[in-house]
Amino acid sequence: MDWQALWLSIKLSCVTVIILIPFAILASRFLAYHHFIGKSWVEALIMVPLVLPPTVIGYYLLVGLGSQSWLGRFLEQVLGQQLVFHFSGLVVASIIVNIPFAIQPIQRAFESVPQEVRDAAACCGMSPLKILFKIELPLVWPGVLTALVLCFSHVLGEFGVVLMMGGNIAGETKTVAISIYDSVQAFDFASAGQMSLVLLLFAITVLALTTSMSRRLGRAHGSRHS
Repeated sequence: MDWQALWLSIKLSCVTVIILIPFAILASRFLAYHHFIGKSWVEALIMVPLVLPPTVIGYYLLVGLGSQSWLGRFLEQVLGQQLVFHFSGLVVASIIVNIPFAIQPIQRAFESVPQEVRDAAACCGMSPLKILFKIELPLVWPGVLTALVLCFSHVLGEFGVVLMMGGNIAGETKTVAISIYDSVQAFDFASAGQMSLVLLLFAITVLALTTSMSRRLGRAHGSRHS
């Protein structure tokens, strides 16, 4: 069992979720409540990581953020290190790949909030920020929870884009998915089986807990307004 790789994957998942979810809440709210020219194209662009192979996304990130590109050289000067083959590069790649998993559930949750509720809150003198925190977020919490779990679980098992962007550096970019691949390549099926079982049990447990919590939140919200 490669505990170092597992810990690195958990760390990557946590950092990605902490950065991505607040951005996803704001972006989802904007997309849910505003109609503008080109909105369908924006939503299509958000969904691209779902249909493109992770290795394709990893390739473009590798080329776009590498030291051979102007953007990569600029970021290296600003940050003092290159993103490619570094943990920070994995964070950037994970955020980009998981944008649809974060935005879609939250956007659908915001779209389900009745316009009358927001209008009533505004008539009571509540500011937009107060409406967001006091009215909307409690209503869309199941969508936020779903997005959080989907992103965390997806990052935990991500392979293609992580391998392309970060390589296979122990303690820096070697995640549990890459460790499983290395174990299989070395015919160490016992270790690969252990790590695969951990990911499988984690996925089942988290999805079950998320479903249960979403149902409880839904029932609590329904009883509160009945």
